[in-house]
Amino acid sequence: MIENISQQDSASELISQYHKKLSESGFSGDIDNSYATRLVTSTDNSIYQQVPQAVIFPKSNRDVQVALELAQQDPFLSLTFGPRGGGTGTNGQSLTPGIVIDLSRYMREILEINEKEGWVRVQAGVIKDQLNDFLKPYGFFFSPDLSTSNRATIGGMINTDASGQGSLVYGKTSNHILGLKTYLIDGTELNTSKLPIEKAELLAQQNSRTSDIYAHVIEACRSNRTLILEKFPRLNRFLTGYDLENVFDESLSTFDLSRIVAGSEGSLAIVTEAKLNLTKIQPYKTLINIKYDSFESALRNSPFLVSANATSVETVDSKVLGLAREDIIWHSVSDLITDVPGYDMQGLNMVEFNGESTQEINSKVENLCNRLDTLIANKEAGVIGYQLIDSKEDILKIYAMRKKSVGLLGNVKGKRKPIAFAEDTAVPPENLADFIMEFRDLLDSYKLDYGMFGHVDAGVLHVRPALDMFDPEQEQLLRSISDKVVALTAKYRGLMWGEHGKGYRSEYGPEFFGEQLFSELRKIKSLFDKNNRLNPGKICTPIDSNDQLVSVDGQKRTWLDREIPVQVQTSYEPPLNCNGNGLCFNYDENSPMCPSYKVTKDRRHSPKGRAGLFKEWLRLQSNKGVDLVSVEKRLINGENTVTWWERFLNSRNKDEYDFSHEVKASMDECLACKACTTACPIKVDVPTFRAKFLNFYYSRYNRPIKDYLVANIERLLPVISKFPNLSNLVQNNSISSYLLEKLIGYVDSPLLSKVQLHKLVPKEYHYSDEVFNRLSAEEKLRAIFIVQDPFTSFYEAELVSDFIQLIRKLGYYPLLLPFKPNGKPQHVKGLLKQFKSTATNASEFLNKISENGRPLVGLDASLVMCYRDEYKDILQESRGEFNVLLAHEWLATIDIPSIDTLSPSKFKLLSHCTETTSMPESKRVWKSIFTKFNSNLDTPSTGCCGMAGTYGHELQNQENTRALYDASWRSHIEETKDEAILATGFSCRCQVKRFSGNKPRHPIQILNSLLD
Repeated sequence: MIENISQQDSASELISQYHKKLSESGFSGDIDNSYATRLVTSTDNSIYQQVPQAVIFPKSNRDVQVALELAQQDPFLSLTFGPRGGGTGTNGQSLTPGIVIDLSRYMREILEINEKEGWVRVQAGVIKDQLNDFLKPYGFFFSPDLSTSNRATIGGMINTDASGQGSLVYGKTSNHILGLKTYLIDGTELNTSKLPIEKAELLAQQNSRTSDIYAHVIEACRSNRTLILEKFPRLNRFLTGYDLENVFDESLSTFDLSRIVAGSEGSLAIVTEAKLNLTKIQPYKTLINIKYDSFESALRNSPFLVSANATSVETVDSKVLGLAREDIIWHSVSDLITDVPGYDMQGLNMVEFNGESTQEINSKVENLCNRLDTLIANKEAGVIGYQLIDSKEDILKIYAMRKKSVGLLGNVKGKRKPIAFAEDTAVPPENLADFIMEFRDLLDSYKLDYGMFGHVDAGVLHVRPALDMFDPEQEQLLRSISDKVVALTAKYRGLMWGEHGKGYRSEYGPEFFGEQLFSELRKIKSLFDKNNRLNPGKICTPIDSNDQLVSVDGQKRTWLDREIPVQVQTSYEPPLNCNGNGLCFNYDENSPMCPSYKVTKDRRHSPKGRAGLFKEWLRLQSNKGVDLVSVEKRLINGENTVTWWERFLNSRNKDEYDFSHEVKASMDECLACKACTTACPIKVDVPTFRAKFLNFYYSRYNRPIKDYLVANIERLLPVISKFPNLSNLVQNNSISSYLLEKLIGYVDSPLLSKVQLHKLVPKEYHYSDEVFNRLSAEEKLRAIFIVQDPFTSFYEAELVSDFIQLIRKLGYYPLLLPFKPNGKPQHVKGLLKQFKSTATNASEFLNKISENGRPLVGLDASLVMCYRDEYKDILQESRGEFNVLLAHEWLATIDIPSIDTLSPSKFKLLSHCTETTSMPESKRVWKSIFTKFNSNLDTPSTGCCGMAGTYGHELQNQENTRALYDASWRSHIEETKDEAILATGFSCRCQVKRFSGNKPRHPIQILNSLLD
């Protein structure tokens, strides 16, 4: 039965009391029992859902200790807790019905590094890539690698004993733990590390909270040693989760209690700090991409590749390759994974060699290539070709594609989506091909599609069958397949959990451990947590407890989603497709992906968070009998049954709870940068469903004045721009600025161009039917139509003038089209009725102009992309076929002769985030254009500048907009001479001028000046 998670019941009296006492006890972190936050933490990267009672975000070890100590007091003894890191688990490890202790928001400090001894000490919330970026200048890295490394936390890696690529050489996370700081359920601090057995036995003899733990674990693991070694298969991906084997070394001379905690999924203690050993970075790498005629050939060839002494051997099947080809990621790897003429590539093995010198790896590479050449010549083993890659940058691109496999599989067309539930089995590598073939036969018997990728060197392959989890009958297949995979894995002497932990698959523990050893697990659980209050239901329950383990049949995310009517599911498909992979939590500050999450570290303000909140809003509205599809159509047509007075009363009623307010708070933080429409493998497209939500929300509540100001700015600009000096004077004085800030909520509004555009552009270049008809046939064939946008036309008229001059110098005839509002500001604010009207008018005009068969070119990416995306969404087929290019897209289509300038010039281009994500080739195109102008163009990766249209001007966003600029753009600006910085985005240029005092130029302006 679906649990009652009504938002009106969001905090029980007990939870409220606990929160109150916690605040009074010196807890310095955040305490949040809002339904929105609980909902966002109710899912991870699995198919399961469990809504917690509350979420706390500690800032220190003491906060964790205070929270647990308080819970030992009456009346809080019934409260349970579960730690959470990056939320990237595929088996629901961090899902809990109690209180979530989220260590990812604040506990992200790297505390200490010892270069001489090769170790680092970190807090549990440190992200894997964050740590390696810190370590790189020291020549080290933390070697266990994960596909989710840009958002997975060290604490999460420890709790699941994570591993990934290269585990054959680098091992699992537990192989690198030198010490842990943890807190038991009563707040007792427990510090563990590898100790001589004599010292461990002394600890066991003390009279302390932890002495019984030491005594029992030493005795249990020593007395059952023979059984343990017999029971657990000899695999690289050894059995973890209360690791009974590796607490001792082979000679039983040392003991390490950390090995029990590692992989325990937070069911024994809360890990807050870790001391980790480090691996030296080997400076030389070579990757060989080996291509196969079938995926079976790739699997059967893997032992041969492992024998070549490679660091790692990774594989992907044709399903993953096909999805990658359709994703933005393919632009970065297409020349590294080229097709083989005459063959259909159905599988790919990626073989990596590392070394301290080229000589160290060259012989290995040469030997393997010679053997591959022989196989290709003899048409053996299914090998059809290979490519060598030595560039570290290119190797990282390949692995970025491989790491995106998880998300890409979630974006297959149709209702059936490949999902994780029995997909990290580990078998001896020599058995992998036979195992997988039998696995495939099993899935084929159910007529299921599936995708496969993984670590063939370790015998681990991720197999993701495609099921429609909205269909209860298909959901039942999950149980049937899981049970059969357990049996199949046992047949091949493997493990059910080779990489991703147990979580909701904990019920299979007794089958793999056996009754005697599983009883030992339960005894250990009892010593750490006798009342089953830490992540209850995971791995095992206390020995004398009647509590049940979580089950494969536990509550799925789709149980709630099914309540949404089918027609609503169809209309709002992108957010419902979010599979929780969490790429939007990307740590990299130079990635444009979700700036609002980067700056707030609040998962409500992420694409995954917003998709989850929006889905629940759809469900709640549907349960109220609201026909959202019909309402949306009526609102777009201007039919709102709620009067202004009713909206006013609704807005004034502060006592009535409405989940819509929590959803809106999340949407308000969105910059509408559109990175999620491409960078997210599922392409959840937050700006589109955000606009639809705001359209509905403001049909019930009154809008702020600033929304109307923004929505009508495109209609006001042509009027006020006729008096630029007066308008700027009225706007740019202390009184006006004060009133604009206090009454409207806007700051730092840009100033109009002092010289209007029509005065800068000669009349013969202003389009009209009359002007166009007067052109000669040759001039018409060379005509270029310039589509105006409100930013450049009214605030940067000189840029448009420069573009017109550039077009003329390149031998074309520029024609400046009359200004037509684009409607993007209306869409951002959710004024969809007005936006549809604006889009209709603009489309009719641009379709008419496009009949002339000449290019239409615009200068601002956000406006141009609006023509392509938002227009298509709201107008459907009535949009027409017109296409507006950006300047670089048009320049790439014409023949630009190489130009000799006085001396080669160097420039740095910081790209608009919408352009970067929607047009991944844009940087390369700009570089090639500048090369023809005898100039060098550097195009570093950058995140969002923090402006994003009106976002950076809104008063409530000032702290965030500055933080975003400082995180990614500031360093590039400060390290480069002002005259060398270029920026394609109007918002970006405004932001730089605002915080640095100097405004970058658009690349067009530089090209124009170079031709002088």
